Amino acid sequence: LAFAALVAMAWFPRVSARAGEVPSTAGYKVLDPIRHGNLTVFPVVAATSHDTHEFLTLDEGVRSGEVVVTEYGNVQPLMRRRETPIPRGGAQVNQLVLVNNSKQPLILLAGEIVTGGKQDRVIGKDRIVPAESDPIDLNVFCVEPGRWTATSAKFGSLGSAMAQPAVRAKAMGAKDQQQVWDQVRKQQASISANLGASEAVTVNGTTSYARVMDNAAVKEQVDSVAEPIQRSYLSLIHELRDKNAVGVVVAVNGEIIWADIFASTNLLEKYWPKLVRSYAAEAIVTKTGSREIGVKAAQEFLENVEGRRETVESEPGLYRHTEITGDGFKAFELTSLLPKTGFDLHVAKMAE
Repeated sequence: LAFAALVAMAWFPRVSARAGEVPSTAGYKVLDPIRHGNLTVFPVVAATSHDTHEFLTLDEGVRSGEVVVTEYGNVQPLMRRRETPIPRGGAQVNQLVLVNNSKQPLILLAGEIVTGGKQDRVIGKDRIVPAESDPIDLNVFCVEPGRWTATSAKFGSLGSAMAQPAVRAKAMGAKDQQQVWDQVRKQQASISANLGASEAVTVNGTTSYARVMDNAAVKEQVDSVAEPIQRSYLSLIHELRDKNAVGVVVAVNGEIIWADIFASTNLLEKYWPKLVRSYAAEAIVTKTGSREIGVKAAQEFLENVEGRRETVESEPGLYRHTEITGDGFKAFELTSLLPKTGFDLHVAKMAE
């Protein structure tokens, strides 16, 4: 318990409140919400911000061609050094290989979708890939039940989308392929039910979660929720840049479901377009309710970090990944261990 308390204090440093404000033990302050329909987003500002400009995102790396993702059996041509062990065997559902050819460390976030190969996959865990890396095993979950034929040798990122929280939760929390597939099918059925007959036939005709989310009719529904919130928050980010806007707490139908917090405003801005669409995708498949939730509840959600169990994985000198399980929540912390860092790049928290 003492160790858990120390971890919590390190994760959420104590800061002093300004006059007239309620002091926060988290180091984060939740602001008044932005609402659209049944989706509510609470902006979060931090006591401190970090320099994250050296880090590369998956979308940036794939667009530039410096990051290559491929099936497990296609790794031989990508090797840099002969002494590095070479993965053997053919393509596998829950493994891909990634090479970072850039001179920047690469951030991967759980929930990011890579499309192509024999199946579309979703990344299952936050991690950092070093600059100019040799091929690494990339643990993933399939989000396309039913296809096992190659569409391309390499993968691309679905730059405009991230898996919605319900799917991310199964990959990050349950870590179970069948549960991921079940959730993909459930969300596809819910999306289809909200469409007209012809659009529903198109959506039901694919097993690809990525293609469902990229369908024109589905994108129109998601955009109708995401765009007003995206514009409002981007405007707020610019206003709050000197106050370190770093993340959000998310509620659907008056129930808090998720939080994403980053090390800097710059990093938040890079991920914000795909994150807000993932939240909107969750909202459009959830029956609309009239309940509203306030700032106090969102602040309490961020500050409740007392865990019953912790699991820590680390690549020395690169990153540490901590999973905290508490009463009614799971939290995931990605800490950079690269030189001159030592801070949390991303923290995700889900309600259970």
